[in-house]
Amino acid sequence: MSNSLLIVESPAKAKTIKKYLGKGFHVLASYGHVRDLIPKTGAIDPDDHFSMKYQLIEKNEKHVDAIKKALKKADTLYLATDLDREGEAISWHLYELLKEDGSLKDKTVHRIAFNEITKRALREAVDNPRELSMPMVNAQQARRGLDYLVGFNLSPLLWKKIQRGLSAGRVQSPALRMIVSREEEIEAFDSKEYWTILADTEKDNKKISSKLRIYNNEKVSQFTINNTELAETAQKSLLSASNGKLVVSKITKKQTKRNPSPPFTTSTLQQEASRKLGFSAQRTMRTAQQLYEGIDIGGGETVGLISYMRTDSLMLSQDALDELRELISNRYGKENLPDEARVFKNKSKNAQEAHEAIRPTSANHIPDQIKSALKPDQFKLYELIWKRTVACQMVQATLDTVAVDLNCGDANQFRANGSTIKHPGFMAVYMEDQDDAETESDNEADDKKKDDDEKFLPELTEGEELRLLEVITNQHFTKPPPRYTEASLVKALEEYGIGRPSTYANIISTLVYREYVENENRRFTPTDMGRIVNQFLTQYFETYVDYDFTARLEDELDSISRGESEWLPLMENFWTPFIKKVEDIDENVSRADVAQSRDVGTDKESGKPITVRMGPYGAFAQIGDKDDEDKPRFASLKPGQKMNDITMDNVYDLFVLPRLLGETDEGEEVSSNVGRFGPYVKFGKFFVSIRKEFQEKGVDPYNIDFETAMILVREKKEFEANKYIKTFDDSEIQVLNGRYGPYITDGNKNAKIPKDREPASLTLAECEALIEAAPERKGKKKKAAKKKVAKKKVAKKKTVKKKNAKKKTVKKKAAKKKTAKKKAVKKKSAD
Repeated sequence: MSNSLLIVESPAKAKTIKKYLGKGFHVLASYGHVRDLIPKTGAIDPDDHFSMKYQLIEKNEKHVDAIKKALKKADTLYLATDLDREGEAISWHLYELLKEDGSLKDKTVHRIAFNEITKRALREAVDNPRELSMPMVNAQQARRGLDYLVGFNLSPLLWKKIQRGLSAGRVQSPALRMIVSREEEIEAFDSKEYWTILADTEKDNKKISSKLRIYNNEKVSQFTINNTELAETAQKSLLSASNGKLVVSKITKKQTKRNPSPPFTTSTLQQEASRKLGFSAQRTMRTAQQLYEGIDIGGGETVGLISYMRTDSLMLSQDALDELRELISNRYGKENLPDEARVFKNKSKNAQEAHEAIRPTSANHIPDQIKSALKPDQFKLYELIWKRTVACQMVQATLDTVAVDLNCGDANQFRANGSTIKHPGFMAVYMEDQDDAETESDNEADDKKKDDDEKFLPELTEGEELRLLEVITNQHFTKPPPRYTEASLVKALEEYGIGRPSTYANIISTLVYREYVENENRRFTPTDMGRIVNQFLTQYFETYVDYDFTARLEDELDSISRGESEWLPLMENFWTPFIKKVEDIDENVSRADVAQSRDVGTDKESGKPITVRMGPYGAFAQIGDKDDEDKPRFASLKPGQKMNDITMDNVYDLFVLPRLLGETDEGEEVSSNVGRFGPYVKFGKFFVSIRKEFQEKGVDPYNIDFETAMILVREKKEFEANKYIKTFDDSEIQVLNGRYGPYITDGNKNAKIPKDREPASLTLAECEALIEAAPERKGKKKKAAKKKVAKKKVAKKKTVKKKNAKKKTVKKKAAKKKTAKKKAVKKKSAD
């Protein structure tokens, strides 16, 4: 019988750990969080020290029950969830649940944490348990609380002022601002023309390309030659001055050293996997989780292949360093091993140095040797991690560089650059990829990259003359800054201190899921809705999407997790000004104030303004104004169009709908249009959607022809003609043909027809019995309950009104009696 129960987060991890711990240990998974805030307003009470109301997560109830059952047979409980804040919080929530129902009575409880799933690491963790870290738990509660307070107060405001279903997140919103700001930079960018001039010379049948750097005794800057006329003049002048040759005036040789990149953190792994492998941050983290939790690499051996993948530390353990140095010496030779192990310092003040960098649990698990046991994504990511880790402990790469100045006459000079790798060192194993230059608005980055291309130059001597083959002029235009990729966005988030490495994947996926941004060709562009939400937040909640404010908040959460500060003051300082702002905007800002309509021009016929704006069901163009005597005309944008795409040249194309296509044989008008649920064809009182298979062939309401529309019309008519199998007088019950076959319905519930019965032979009594036995439609109970509650409320209000009315009547009668009595007394006195 097992006397120790150990709890981890995932079943895959539980399976691996069970193999290592063996008898005496029962290992179960919590399947992530077991408790969360109740999903409705009131889960946090700011007036009661931000007390939080938690509830058991329904989908994990069976896993908690399994833990309780297993705990009855155990003496000791080991909480072994992940070693970050989320993991600490999961352990605490489980501990609180078990304590509340008495499951922990007479049980010993330990918290253990480990950086890798290896036998040694697990035994070490079990032998050195600790207490739950309440500072880490409080930091997670504060983060969850802040996110809840923002979401449950800001999102309803977006619904009222813009569109239902929108949401605003505490860290997603600054990330959205980054993407929108970059797009605005691109749109506002003013491209400039510039020219580069190259000279091609030759020696020993090898072409040497050089770039003009001095022209007419002046150094050539980027915009020295900025039009075709200047370029052609320079070309003629240089050809004339050269007399068909360039003279080697100076040769500069030097040796440079290049150091390896440090081992991976969560952030750099996400960036490099994006650049080298094309992985999204979410795909990277999902695959890394699998490698961490354990893979069967053959022979029945399940092994955690990498250390914990949520870390911002660059540290490697001494055991790992010893193993890496031994592997490098044996596999790549002692000449590739530095005298001492490399130690990398983390620049981040919040780096958790108690963790390690992401590394292979054993460098001796060579990627190629275990490839057959890994899925393609697992192999690619593991190989990346393995190579980076091995390379970081190898010697520098040594490069020989040479710069050759070539005179063209007395007043002009070209320069040729070249380099060769003298000793590859770490480059034999791994080279880091680079992001797009973030400041390449003037294209210096592009030119520098071309100059620095590693190319061989033939042996040259000063004073040597080289035959000039040609002078080449190249026209360029400066480019705007590039749109963010996942790699560059993660890098920017890290640099600004927005979120933490473990949250980057979720930030990005949330923006895409909410349809605030699109990922086109691995570049992020904001949608119309993304722009509008961003504009609303930056205009009315600037503080809360400010990069510095968000970063300071993250620093404060880190401070709480280290036990340096308390979480309640942080919550109070955030909440008080935030809720005042929400209430102020709710009261004083109208939907019209945030509609962000854009003027397109003036209608040729009516002279009315043409605008484009966002509506409850998407973006649309409008001719006229709501205050006009005539009703304005509206038209939805075409699929793929954005509000900024609409101009006077294309706006009238939107107003061709509805298009009259013709008439059916029965004289019904056939037209096409776009509705709330997509493109459709209408005939008579019926609507039929334009099927996806037609849309995929390019058919839409703007180009559909009468013949194609009639295919849909005939199908709909045939369906309607065969829809009713049987109806019953004085009853709402019907037997109908549906998409998935015959069924019974009363308008509220649907019932299946028994396989042994002909649908047309069913009696009303049989149908009623089947409807009675059928399950409620999903959501119907809730809706019915809501309606019931609503009816009760209405009835209650009516009752209260009646009572109040009666009271008023009684009071009026009493007042009249009193007045009459007074009059009678006065009259008597007068008499």
